[in-house]
Amino acid sequence: MADRIAQVERNTLETQIRIEVNLDGTGRVSLSTGIPFFEHMLDQIARHGLIDLTIEAMGDLEIDDHHTVEDVGITLGQAVAKAVGDKKGMTRYGHAYVPLDEALSRVVIDFSGRPGLFYTVPFTRSAVGGFDVDLFREFFQGFVNHAQVTVHVDNLKGDNSHHQIETVFKAFGRALRMALTPDVRMGDVIPSTKGSL
Repeated sequence: MADRIAQVERNTLETQIRIEVNLDGTGRVSLSTGIPFFEHMLDQIARHGLIDLTIEAMGDLEIDDHHTVEDVGITLGQAVAKAVGDKKGMTRYGHAYVPLDEALSRVVIDFSGRPGLFYTVPFTRSAVGGFDVDLFREFFQGFVNHAQVTVHVDNLKGDNSHHQIETVFKAFGRALRMALTPDVRMGDVIPSTKGSL
């Protein structure tokens, strides 16, 4: 299987973003977004997904975090799609349950070629460390639309919003890792009866 590495840049009047991914990495990260709690969550994706991830983002944080968070999701989705390539020999599907104390979340992903986000996270408060938790849905929507994947995100239990979202991001990383893993029995076949994804 060829190296699954990609670099993508996205420049708008609201944000300037550069992302590098290595889907067969070891979880190394270099993150600079200006949003510490968001970076803490991005770190979970890399470490639990074993994806090397570099993100440099400058956004209009003087307005709010929305554009930066959404555009990082978009750009990360583009980078993952580019690194995946034709999807030959990959597992395609991934799922994970992750607990953190009282919280439990499940994420299921399909590299289907069809974007779809099904997101149920009943946060117990609206902000964590000053970060608006509504923005996490924007991140996942941006990722899903541009990676062309179907993702189901369900927080099944939780009283602490920090625990709730951390279990989601850890489960997302784990589900990505499973879906992206090469299937040796698949060889160089695309994992679909249609012959394309």
